[in-house]
This record gives sequence, structure tokens and C-alpha cells, in this order.
Amino acid sequence: MSEMLAEKYLRQSTPFCAGCGHGIFMNAFLHAVEEVGLNFRDAVFVSGIGCGAWVPSPHFRADTLHVTHGRAIAFATGVKLTRPELDVIVISGDGDIATIGGNHLIHAARRNVPIKVFCLNNFVYGMTGGQVSATTPQGDITSTTRRGNPEPPFDLVELVRGAGAPYVARFPVAAPRKLIKGITNALRFDQFAFMDVLSLCPTQYGRANRERRGFDGPSLIWSMLEWQKELCVDRQKATSEDAKGKMLTGEWYEKS
Repeated sequence: MSEMLAEKYLRQSTPFCAGCGHGIFMNAFLHAVEEVGLNFRDAVFVSGIGCGAWVPSPHFRADTLHVTHGRAIAFATGVKLTRPELDVIVISGDGDIATIGGNHLIHAARRNVPIKVFCLNNFVYGMTGGQVSATTPQGDITSTTRRGNPEPPFDLVELVRGAGAPYVARFPVAAPRKLIKGITNALRFDQFAFMDVLSLCPTQYGRANRERRGFDGPSLIWSMLEWQKELCVDRQKATSEDAKGKMLTGEWYEKS
């Protein structure tokens, strides 16, 4: 991150583990903020509990609400109803937004609450011990599924689209330029906008699935980035054969 962005938007340095994808997202997000011209004085950031929640709070030089686990979207809805002139932005993780807070996510999408939701999805509860989440791929190892996750994960794009969201997107941190463009479009969107940001957790997910995923020990982080690139397919270019077992990336607009 440039010194200019850090000095302008951050209160302090970040506590993320080495290789954590959330720092890549933070950098991309602040570049998008510059592009859009978002005024932090007119914005409120809401986050729950987890590593992703630490992106805005306490780092951003803005008003932030760091709330109870799984309730970020509920609090954000309250803020938007009370102060509709403010830009209300939720940034949190898959455990907080999609697992514990899943019902709040689908109902905010259904109601088209005009907030922005960025789910930093690293497939695991990173901060609280590496437990399985609603997005953990089937068969993957976590601290609570030592023999492999027996359950299929949510596809958050399909879930939120099915709930009626007018703007849905998915981008990996391994493609930062596309991620910046997607964040820019989401911030400019005037209705409910959701982004599934595929992040990295080398500390919990990476180490636990090193053997299963073939992550190379000496270069674990690099291996995870390469794996993420292979995992994703641009939905506009993908054929049905290309998409098998992959995660489609890009943007979906369902309403004008």
C-alpha cells in the first residue's frame, strides 16, 4: 500500500498474519475509494467478529461499528434506515456474514436494503480457531472437521442472487486489478450490492490443507495464490466444461 493511501485513510498499521488476503483487499478497497471519491466523513463501516472485521475497525479514519458476531448486516440496516444519506458499508468474513449471519444476508438482499456488503471469504473461521464455516469446501480440513468437511458449501453468489440482490460479484485477491474495478462498481451502485471476495488464510486454512491441496511448504502463500487462480474462471469466458468444479468470477446485475 502506498504511503499516501495509508496516511490518508488508516489510523494504524494492520495486525494481519503474513500472507493474509485481507491486506490485499484493504489495499484494493482504498484504491477504489480514491477512484470513486468516497468521502469517509459521509460513510459508516460496520463489521462483526473475525479477521475480516478488522479491516475497517479500528483502522479506517471513519465512523465504524464493530458489533456482535453475525449481526453486522442487521446493525448496518438500522444505520441506513436512521441515516439514509450516509454510505453504509459492511466488511466482514464468511463466518460472520454467511454462517452466523446468513439470515441477515439473505433478507437484506431480498429487501434490497441500499448498503454495500463485502464478504472476505477465506473458507474458514480464521480468528477464532480455524473452525469449519458455511463456505468451507467439502472434504477440507479444519479444526472441527479433522477428517474433512462432510457438508457441501454455500455458493454465496448463487445464494444472494437467489435472494433477489440486484448486484452480486465475486473476485479473488489473486486478481487485484479486477478486484479494484469490482469494488469501484459496487461502491457506485445505488442499491444493495454484495461481493464475495475470495481471500487467503495461510495460518489456519493453508496449513491445515497443505497436504490435501498440495500447497508447497516453503512457499505456502505463493502456492495458495496460484491455487486460487486455478480455482476461478471468468464467467463471461467460461464454457460449461470449464466451469466444472470452479468458482465463477465477475459481476451479475439482476435489475436496472
